[in-house]
Amino acid sequence: MGSERFELVDRAAAAETIRRMNEEDLRFLNRLIVERLKLIGQARSTSMLARFSVGDRVSFQSTFGERKAGVIIRLNKKTASITADDGQQWNVHPGFLTLVGPGDSEPRGPSHG
Repeated sequence: MGSERFELVDRAAAAETIRRMNEEDLRFLNRLIVERLKLIGQARSTSMLARFSVGDRVSFQSTFGERKAGVIIRLNKKTASITADDGQQWNVHPGFLTLVGPGDSEPRGPSHG
């Protein structure tokens, strides 16, 4: 798939075509759509991860609602592995990370999320 963008001009006609499809065709179309959505999500994550480097100091909100700060130790396919100041290890989506200054837990400049 190239970088050219396709725009669905007649959504009503597309919806009508889908309503007329049999189960086998719908399952095929569903597989294509799911694969495309995964690809778009991966590209978005990769783009967000590119804003960070191993060794960067970041902050994020934990699943329990508390603000955590730590250092990126690894950039994975979809997440950054972080060692928090309290020693805990976290895998965090880059959309939830904010770059902070050394020794700080408060954001430095514009958010990366």
